[in-house]
Amino acid sequence: MSHFFVVPGAAVSTVLAGAHKDVLRIVADTYIAHEQGLSVNPDSYFLRFPDKPNARVIALPSYLGGDVDTIGMKWIASFPDNIKEGLPRASATLLLNDYATGYPLACLEASTISAVRTVASAAVAASRLVTSAEPVRLAVGRCRRHRPHHPRLPARGRYLHAAGVAVADVLVHDLDPTSAGHLSEHAATRFGVPVAIGTLDDALDRDLVVFATTAPTPYVSADTTLRPSQVLLITSLRDIAPELRDIAPEVLLRSNNVVDDVDHCLKAQTSPHLAEQLTGGRDFITGTLGSLLRGEVTLDPAKPTVFSPFGLGILDLAVGHHVLGQAHLQGTAIEIPDFIGETTRW
Repeated sequence: MSHFFVVPGAAVSTVLAGAHKDVLRIVADTYIAHEQGLSVNPDSYFLRFPDKPNARVIALPSYLGGDVDTIGMKWIASFPDNIKEGLPRASATLLLNDYATGYPLACLEASTISAVRTVASAAVAASRLVTSAEPVRLAVGRCRRHRPHHPRLPARGRYLHAAGVAVADVLVHDLDPTSAGHLSEHAATRFGVPVAIGTLDDALDRDLVVFATTAPTPYVSADTTLRPSQVLLITSLRDIAPELRDIAPEVLLRSNNVVDDVDHCLKAQTSPHLAEQLTGGRDFITGTLGSLLRGEVTLDPAKPTVFSPFGLGILDLAVGHHVLGQAHLQGTAIEIPDFIGETTRW
């Protein structure tokens, strides 16, 4: 007999509220499993609408083997006009299926899962890419106006801390002064260190630079010079608006480049894809985060390092699988009786 459960947003948030270490471990293990070929992660699928050109719904199907051994699909909608009505831009659900039978197991509210797996991915990368034993000077940059405040900043601070990345101070850069003020207030609260507002050049002078933008064209120009050992994390809104064009390709060609998946990242005119078109090859890619975690990547210490994740559905699947298990233990997974109908022969 098959059982089907629904896990609402409040239950998801309760599970994830104190699960930073667990999520970091899950995300790291998922990258390693992907590197070992234990996953199926096809391209995302985009549903667009003629009368709503700025809106889209994206499907991220995937399978993850190993201990998870589950099929999943995140279904995430991005409707920017929601902001005018005081509604969140994005909403998401995650459907999990049993690998043995294909039967659906559960439907989870997934906006928090999506946000958490994104910031955890960046924190896992930072924990391996930041080599200084001293607290880092952090910059958070947003270079396109799309909402008055970014909800992932508080989570980013918690996950960096949980990953062992100590922060000395924070500089916030945003094109919108109001948004910059909101970001700086959240940074001061969550990081508990001195916070300042500055220019893009100020941000690019920091040890660790985190970009969260939806940039249609690169705004870090080709003549930008980064320092050796600097780390840039491109945590832009991958699933909501999959533009990954923060950095001019010429800058990437002077850097160590770590991606989540080479084929996924080098498409759709992302900055790494532009670099491939510029050079005619992929030799500028240093390796994937999975191979880095496996100790198979050597970074050039004379170069800065850029982490450019395109976003993998297996991360949502892995975190969602954990949430479902914990929701069962906490009694917050709601069973839907007789959800799976009996097959009738007509």
